[in-house]
Amino acid sequence: MSPSNPLSTTQTVALVFLRLFVGWHFLYEGVIKFHSPSWTAKGYLLSATYLESFFAWLASESMISMVDTLNITALLLVGIALILGFKTRLASIVGIGLLLLYYLAHPPFPGYPQGITEGSYWIINKNLIEAAALLVIFLFPTSKIFGLERLFVKSTVPTQTL
Repeated sequence: MSPSNPLSTTQTVALVFLRLFVGWHFLYEGVIKFHSPSWTAKGYLLSATYLESFFAWLASESMISMVDTLNITALLLVGIALILGFKTRLASIVGIGLLLLYYLAHPPFPGYPQGITEGSYWIINKNLIEAAALLVIFLFPTSKIFGLERLFVKSTVPTQTL
């Protein structure tokens, strides 16, 4: 532990790995969608089980192209930022917002149909868990220790004059 980093080395390494893993997941999802010309969020949005009118509006012909482009762009940018360790706090906020939209489209609330899921959930699902992981990344930014932001941190060690 040091004054500039109150976390132990093990804690810092664990948080860096969390950041890298979440970043990889976002980047992978963005790349897959980008390279699948027929991919669209339209089906997911139209099958929303909560806030149906809002998600139907996002899936409308006038909006879907922009929604698809923004979704892919956000996934790619969040993933790249988290992996490189640059603007990770902003990337965490954008990622949380995106994941909360996914969560609200198909929330695992009691009495609601499960919709498009990979398993059986009750209130908590993988989108909410990953949003919580991004909150941890936001609260404990590691990019000034391991990432591109380290290049922009002013040294607290006084320089010697010749």
